[in-house]
Amino acid sequence: MTRVDTAKTIKERAACLDKIAREVRERIINMIYRAGSGHPGGALSAADIATALYFDILNIDPKNPRWPDRDRFILSKGHACPVLYACLAMRGYFASKHLDTLRKFESILQGHPIHKTPGVDMTTGSLGHGLSIGLGMALDGRLRKKDYYVYVLLGDGEINEGLVWEAAMACSKFHLDTLIAIIDKNRLQMDGACEDVMPTGDIASKFRAFGWEAFNMDGHNMEDILLTVEKAYKVKGRPVAIVADTVKGRGVSYMENRFEWHGKCPDRDQYKCALKEIREAEQ
Repeated sequence: MTRVDTAKTIKERAACLDKIAREVRERIINMIYRAGSGHPGGALSAADIATALYFDILNIDPKNPRWPDRDRFILSKGHACPVLYACLAMRGYFASKHLDTLRKFESILQGHPIHKTPGVDMTTGSLGHGLSIGLGMALDGRLRKKDYYVYVLLGDGEINEGLVWEAAMACSKFHLDTLIAIIDKNRLQMDGACEDVMPTGDIASKFRAFGWEAFNMDGHNMEDILLTVEKAYKVKGRPVAIVADTVKGRGVSYMENRFEWHGKCPDRDQYKCALKEIREAEQ
């Protein structure tokens, strides 16, 4: 599947992306059900963001995964990897048959992203490290006089990690305006609501206090996603944080806003129900 024609209007591009995102969600559910384990909640909340990136925004070449001038993407919340794998397979980085091997021994699709997987720019999974890696990639691009962008997708539970804020200070110090951090604010983490586990407060204001530009967006509205990234490109001299309001388990009613579905596999009936809901959303 190729990227969306960026010559189309924002509305046309968004409509195309919505259709692709539904297929991404279906593949997420299929992967996790067949694997018998995985993290559906955070993968589904990030599906629209990842779809917009891989099918419209990122400057990438699936035929040349290590192209030096490509944009970089880091899934810092690595447990949500089914959404990344679905996008990579649909873009042609590897055959879709590999999706049925999620979490299997010797599979290229492990329970967290690994660098040997075609299209994966960095091994992740130990939460909190992605922004520091993105910082290094952005600095490397500057030193090599490249103009690629680095995108880092973090969870709002993940930003409880202190390392995130150490990286945020350094990104600001070095004025890395080719780095865009997107926070998947689905308000839930493994043990409950983020505000109960460790309140994050106004995330956008926190990043601004660290010297970043920051925007809020609806993480399930394709037009808003595309327009917000366009705004980010206009910012010079500082990194950009985009706080995306999302719903954990988006697209599957019994998973939505339920922290229990952070890392849980649906049974057979739940699996069938999930696919039915996702497919009916196409009507």
